[in-house]
Amino acid sequence: MYHGSNVDGLNPLHNAGMTSELLTVAQAQEQILAAIAPLAEEAVTIEAALDRVLARDVRCAGDVPPFASAAMDGYAVLAGPAGRKLQVIGESRAGVPSELVVGADQAIRTSTGAAIPAGADALVRQEQVELEGDRVTLRVAVAAADDIRRPGEDFAAGATALRAGTELGPSELAAAAAAGASELWCARRPRVAILCTGTELRAPGEPLGPGQIHNSNAVTLAALATRCGASVTPAECLADDCAAIEAALATALASADVVIVSGGVSMGPHDYVRPALDALGVRESFWRVAVQPGKPTWFGTFTAGRSRVVDVGRQANSQSRRSRLIFGLPGNPVAAFVSFTLFTRPALLALQGSIPDRGPEELAELGSSVKRDPARTQAIRVRLERMDDRTIAIPNGPQGSNLISSLVGADALAMIPPGTGELEVGSRVALVALPR
Repeated sequence: MYHGSNVDGLNPLHNAGMTSELLTVAQAQEQILAAIAPLAEEAVTIEAALDRVLARDVRCAGDVPPFASAAMDGYAVLAGPAGRKLQVIGESRAGVPSELVVGADQAIRTSTGAAIPAGADALVRQEQVELEGDRVTLRVAVAAADDIRRPGEDFAAGATALRAGTELGPSELAAAAAAGASELWCARRPRVAILCTGTELRAPGEPLGPGQIHNSNAVTLAALATRCGASVTPAECLADDCAAIEAALATALASADVVIVSGGVSMGPHDYVRPALDALGVRESFWRVAVQPGKPTWFGTFTAGRSRVVDVGRQANSQSRRSRLIFGLPGNPVAAFVSFTLFTRPALLALQGSIPDRGPEELAELGSSVKRDPARTQAIRVRLERMDDRTIAIPNGPQGSNLISSLVGADALAMIPPGTGELEVGSRVALVALPR
């Protein structure tokens, strides 16, 4: 445990790094991603694959759709002019195709999604005919392939429906199911441990005493990590006590792939996270980033077997010796949310082999002027409004790092570059989408 000198309540590591140059957001992200090796892959049922990341391509077992089918309710016919009177000889329903063959003066009633009967090369919609008994009169001319979905129109047999590195949302799962997959190879879920430090913290709903607040970070960070596909253990709340913090960190490092700590990473007399990490042999990569909010963000790595932390419950193989990632996030709830979005979320996705977005940077026009910080990029919480072909970013209320209201209803972070004066209305700014 850490038992160093604490004269006048001062933490001996508080002077470390105080004069060091702050990293930019991009530099911090680069250092984090350079420390990551993707996790192993595993087979997952398609029903359990939501929010996971594909480790192998998904190829189509057959054409999608597998047969020519009706795009509308109507009648399968041969292409030809309007005015024809055709005899209705049968019906083709979804899942119950007709075995009859359509002749020149014939039609078969066909439901949406049903197989087009043999002989027919077009579909006339039911509202485009007059039905009299078992005959229909075509009000319109019909061209070959009208309202027919071609076999393989969506995906051809053998085509790649989804590529490795794809994050699996509902639409991706739909594509995988249509391609014939029942299970998917996905990266293993990162195991995440969350520690929230602060003597003042109480569980949500618990009665508050003098100077106490509810611990919103535990719920928020767990939800954010879960949305990234992680497996999250229940968050632990710790008082500002170095021995207790070090013990909890040692336990977390023994089993988690990623440890997230909120609070205790700044320069106050009771910020004990950095000395505790140092005592455990965790390697500090950086501390402090030129971003507002989120300046005291800390990142480091730890390799099991190189210190006294025991690797609990794992086999002695190369996987057990992989580096753990440790994120020290600010205690203020908005700063923690912003830091997670900018630094922790990309790391959790990269661990699972997610393909980074290499498309053009999304930009928006500022809807109101913003006073610039001379030294730090500001991550302003904004609502996005569409006007013709323009995207307008409107600051979502007051922007204090303790004001959770600035996150409610916000769509993105508008990244305001450092500088003097104000960034005027209409200025173009980069956007970082907020997790939903």
